[in-house]
Amino acid sequence: MKHLTKLAAVGAASMLGLASAKAADLEVIHWWTSGGEQAAVTVFADEFDARTPHNWVDTAIAGGANSRSTTLQRILGGDPPGAAQFNISRQFEELAEAGMLLDLTDLAEEQGWRDVIRPSSILEVCEYDGRIFCVPVNIHSWQWGWASIPAYDQAGVDVPRNLSEFIETAPALQAAGITPFAIGGEGWQISGAARVVLVSQLGKTGYDAIYEHRDLDVAGGQQVRDAIEIFKSLKQYTDDGSANRNWNDTTNLVLTHQAGMQIMGDWARGEFSLAGQTPGVDYACIAGPSENPYLETGGDVFVFPKQSDAAMEEAQLALAGMMLDPQVQASFNNAKGSLPVRDDVDMSIADDCMKAGLEILADPNRILPSPNMYFTEDTLGQMDDLWLEAWANPNLSTEEIQRRFVNIVASAD
Repeated sequence: MKHLTKLAAVGAASMLGLASAKAADLEVIHWWTSGGEQAAVTVFADEFDARTPHNWVDTAIAGGANSRSTTLQRILGGDPPGAAQFNISRQFEELAEAGMLLDLTDLAEEQGWRDVIRPSSILEVCEYDGRIFCVPVNIHSWQWGWASIPAYDQAGVDVPRNLSEFIETAPALQAAGITPFAIGGEGWQISGAARVVLVSQLGKTGYDAIYEHRDLDVAGGQQVRDAIEIFKSLKQYTDDGSANRNWNDTTNLVLTHQAGMQIMGDWARGEFSLAGQTPGVDYACIAGPSENPYLETGGDVFVFPKQSDAAMEEAQLALAGMMLDPQVQASFNNAKGSLPVRDDVDMSIADDCMKAGLEILADPNRILPSPNMYFTEDTLGQMDDLWLEAWANPNLSTEEIQRRFVNIVASAD
């Protein structure tokens, strides 16, 4: 992915007699494989190739769990990649503890990351023992509903503003031959939708009580019970093909107006953007989806496994710094559907959906830390398994689901 601008820059440096570092091939492992995701990661790759003497070597592995597992195996096996994607989470803290990651603290201080990254909790996830070991690149939130405006027009009902209105309008969509609720059968899609329903009932106070404070009274209370009932009710509005469908093919059902609504993170916006669709005309982005929307501040980070080659380390630092460049942040996040981690980025190119997200993000009272910041992968996996079982087994009662949910919170690590 070399560009004339890069060649010109290298040539100019040579003419000025500047000593140029040896170019390195920097392998980057990530899980961005859908059309919208590929458009976004290409922004990083193209900018890296154009701005530095180094080469982006792309290793895309479908599925976050598969990608992370490959990265860990490679690092522990002595064959680390140059950079690798993780979530804003505790997923990589053991690598930092073991001294296997490049320390980015000096770069972060030089570029003033603490001054421009918001909310501050995002950068705090990158810290271990007072040092910084990852670079956050975006803010992703699950709390969105994506609705086909033509589908609702065809059914003769208004686009819903929240889950209650969705349930009220779903029969009209079914009568019009439209699948009301689009969802895929992957466990993370189902558990993600469940958490969105949970937030819609809990709000920030209830959410913080469960995830941050492990409040068992709230976990066993009426709001969680209501959320479970709503979640279970959604199953009747799905289609028979959902079991083996990935998330972006599910988004395509809404995009082609075969389905009414999908609950999916804001990365889905990249698919609509790639298809040339316009929010407010072709589709609606429903924050929450609730009347008082909140957004989780999850997202993606990149870590840089330690290398023994000086040129490789220089390439790693160049990529880490470039990922937080204001112009790169704007272009990448506009393509990805996510929100920038910097608060000083010119987002004049943002569409109405991104602007809605930025407005919510500006209010600290409407921001929710990602569950990954509080619970380990094991605890979150137990929750995922519970929601998946609740979805698959209609005979599992609300009381039993809530009892098991309380037990997971009680034993969370």
